[in-house]
Amino acid sequence: MRFSPLVERLSAGAAAEGVGAWAIHARALAAKARGEDVLILSVGDPDLDTPAPIRAAAKAALDAGDTHYTGILGRPELRARVAAWFAERARVAVGPENVMITAGAQNALYFAARCVLGAGDEALSPEPTYVSYAPTVTAAGATLIRTPSPAETGFRPDLDALEAAVTPRARALMIGDPNNPTGVVLSPKERARIAEIARAHDLWVIADTVYAALAFERAHGWIASEPGMAERTVTVGGVSKSHAMTGWRVGWAIGPAPLIEAFDALGHCALYGLPGFAQAGALAALDDPTSPEEMRAVYRRRRDALMAGLAQISGLRVELPEAGMFALVDIRPLIREIGLSTAAFAERLFQAEGVSVLDGAAFGPSAAGHLRLSMAAPEPEIEAACRRLARFVGGLGRSG
Repeated sequence: MRFSPLVERLSAGAAAEGVGAWAIHARALAAKARGEDVLILSVGDPDLDTPAPIRAAAKAALDAGDTHYTGILGRPELRARVAAWFAERARVAVGPENVMITAGAQNALYFAARCVLGAGDEALSPEPTYVSYAPTVTAAGATLIRTPSPAETGFRPDLDALEAAVTPRARALMIGDPNNPTGVVLSPKERARIAEIARAHDLWVIADTVYAALAFERAHGWIASEPGMAERTVTVGGVSKSHAMTGWRVGWAIGPAPLIEAFDALGHCALYGLPGFAQAGALAALDDPTSPEEMRAVYRRRRDALMAGLAQISGLRVELPEAGMFALVDIRPLIREIGLSTAAFAERLFQAEGVSVLDGAAFGPSAAGHLRLSMAAPEPEIEAACRRLARFVGGLGRSG
């Protein structure tokens, strides 16, 4: 049997690397299901429960029979609420006509890529980039061009390199802000420069802002707020991280009305609307101002616990994440000394100590030699994982 060229594209190169990055996480989940002593720091799926008022709103809708088709673009009241939420924060005049409710932020990224990119096009992204960016762009027939954000500069994006990478084939910039996996939040100057590049070269910006509510050190801003950018920016977000609702699969895309009309056309063959009771939960989430503050406080404490634990381990270095629920740990000096690859280090750590982490190389060359550790676990588990990592590193030192 033969498959389409799309399957071939997704099975090769950076697209396949993105999909393959989750292999160790899948094995860790299977081991935990068998009752093994495993600590999972390999995924950004919050261990926290969705707040009770949100669950109650969804349950009430479900009990009332809200189990039928909804609009392709989402319920009008939720689209209006998302628009108001965004207008208040970004100071951009948007209405429900500028919003599509999607099956999570990833679905919004897919819709954006399919509607602004085509065969032979290029999307540029400062890396490290989230592992789904490459396959998402590839699915649209385009190519993701990664530009560096060196570890030595704290993973700040090299925006001169970004602009230098623009070719006649470039159609979009894909920007993670806050960044996964680095936790970097763009500065006002960096956002303004990205906007300048987009305007100068007539590019779309696909702004992945799903971690915006979890900014600790630097206030998060919005690229769509920059002059002339609302009409060329797709702002992707959702309630997955801010309200511990990953499994609800409710996200959104905010952009110019003609683009949302294109999303509507694609939605007729790719999504056909979300469950109404899930949208009722999302509406309750957006009317709950306290949960994002509480989530931010939880993740800041976890980040600080992780930083304190890692500081006790000789041979490791880590940049303080400004946002999100991940940290990139630099193990380059250690693996050079002992002669291991990062992937082999992660594998042996899992085998020896039952701690699952991701090889940073999956996020791009700038993260090579790093491990991505998730903070989507309780503080005691984070502290225990640091102790196990310390024991593992100590054992490597003795044998090496």
